[in-house]
Amino acid sequence: MLTLYHSPQSRSTRVVQLIHEMGKQDQVAIRTVGIARNDGSGAPDPANPHPEGKVPLLVHDGAQVRESNAVMLYLTDHFADSPLGRPVGHPSRGAYLSWLAWYGNVFEPVYLAQVGGIDSPVLTHAIRDVPTAVARLSEALRDRDYLVDDAFSAADILVCSTYAWFPKAVPEDAAIRAWVKRCLDRPAMTRVWAEDMARAAA
Repeated sequence: MLTLYHSPQSRSTRVVQLIHEMGKQDQVAIRTVGIARNDGSGAPDPANPHPEGKVPLLVHDGAQVRESNAVMLYLTDHFADSPLGRPVGHPSRGAYLSWLAWYGNVFEPVYLAQVGGIDSPVLTHAIRDVPTAVARLSEALRDRDYLVDDAFSAADILVCSTYAWFPKAVPEDAAIRAWVKRCLDRPAMTRVWAEDMARAAA
């Protein structure tokens, strides 16, 4: 049994979108839980087994999987029939894994550092900065519509999620802006965000 612990309008929203994109809503139970929010609202939910009280958390037959990129990789490997992942042995498996890891190790951290006003030579040396990350993304999208094999994948959902939450952060780059529009215009994205808004208002 697969269970995703989800809080509306949070990092777990992108995982819910992935489940919808794969058409596996009937195979993953989604449990809505509360979390502490950046604006001071909310609180850790005792119904959430995540050790840090966060989301997403995927539980498969009692085993926990934490962090968005790990959860998305687990799901696309588990549902290997879905084109949203790249299975072991696929020629683009390495590129797929690299983008999932790049998001968590570089892309999100450099944006969080920028928003938090953190200017550290050590941090910049280790993970670079927003302009460098944007240049890397732009280069990858220059001659293709999506990050891996020029076909939509979980990597696009994950990396684009930053711009879904912070549209003002979308750079003035034609390739990136066109990619963001393609990702955000997907029916599953529209449907999941509408469902999240309804859950949050309930």
